[in-house]
Amino acid sequence: MPDFRRNMTTRRSFLAGSASALACGRRRGTAFPGYAFVANQGERSVAAVDLTRFSVERQIRLEAAPSDVMADAKRSFVYALTPQNGAVSAIATTDLAVKRKLSLGGPAVSMRMAPDGGSLWVMCRSPHALVRVALDRFESASRLKLPAAPEAFDLSHDGSLGVVSFLETRSVALIDLVKPVVTNVVPAGEDPRAVLFRSPDGRQILVGNRSARMLTILDVKTGATLVRLPLPIEPEHFCVKADGGQVFITGKGMDAVVVVHPYQTEVAETVLAGKAPGAMAISPDFLFAANPESGDVTVLEVRTRNALAAIAVGREPCFITFTPDYQYALVVNHRSGDLAVIRVRALTELQPRTKTAPLFTMIPVGSEPVSAAVAAV
Repeated sequence: MPDFRRNMTTRRSFLAGSASALACGRRRGTAFPGYAFVANQGERSVAAVDLTRFSVERQIRLEAAPSDVMADAKRSFVYALTPQNGAVSAIATTDLAVKRKLSLGGPAVSMRMAPDGGSLWVMCRSPHALVRVALDRFESASRLKLPAAPEAFDLSHDGSLGVVSFLETRSVALIDLVKPVVTNVVPAGEDPRAVLFRSPDGRQILVGNRSARMLTILDVKTGATLVRLPLPIEPEHFCVKADGGQVFITGKGMDAVVVVHPYQTEVAETVLAGKAPGAMAISPDFLFAANPESGDVTVLEVRTRNALAAIAVGREPCFITFTPDYQYALVVNHRSGDLAVIRVRALTELQPRTKTAPLFTMIPVGSEPVSAAVAAV
């Protein structure tokens, strides 16, 4: 049988099995009144998945391949970043259509929502800049020139500060976002590919030195290096507990999640978590870690950090998010082109020593999906 026919047969069987499990489950989940918007790079589209029916309502076409999508609950919009043409598209959640598009003047890298929800910050590589998009008017409100090609950035919890990392100069820039202006550029160690503020106080910056397998912690006020923590992995993916007391890190080098206590500036624990864990997402009770090589998700209890279950989700899971009520975890599968839906409550119903949990359902969403955002309607 040709590969594509075998894949289709496997998918039909898998979906049928998921439907049977749903019908026979002891306690059914309730629908979430909203949509999951999934960025499909292969189709240059955003799939709007109706979470009341768990099916694709519409494929929203874009001019280029999207990398990020971000929900704006205040304005009933979702924003899609298309890096190649350096643009942000505003998609209305009411009629699932692109209403406006803003050109940033050059290729973009990534975007972040300001904590107050009033602005979108977009990092651009050509020219090197950090652009603030005022969402009420959906226009570029300010453009800060950066000293080198940026790699990653983060915003402080109160939205007053920013930090940008630069590979070429092995440094990070501290930014006053109110003015905006670069206030300091300080050494950050070899290969600084990830940065984040310590949450929620923002007094320190954590820098992931990927090839060096190191976590560098900087003081925001002085720019001084406080400590360099050796890691058993290349720090690539970061996930932070809501109170900021624990930072979970994954990357190449070990089939594990590294747990860091930022307020004690120490590596607390290394927890085995499936095969080559990557992207993560956290709820109040559970940490979900995607295992792209094995096509499953490992679930850890946040309180105990014990591995609770492994859930088969699809081919090459690359992104995880939750519905706002934490009823469902949504897993984006890059290679199989679908969205796996996990009912979080099912994890609390597992029998002792049970190490597997079923999917709620699986939804085909398009070609090469990479990220998703959930918006209530």
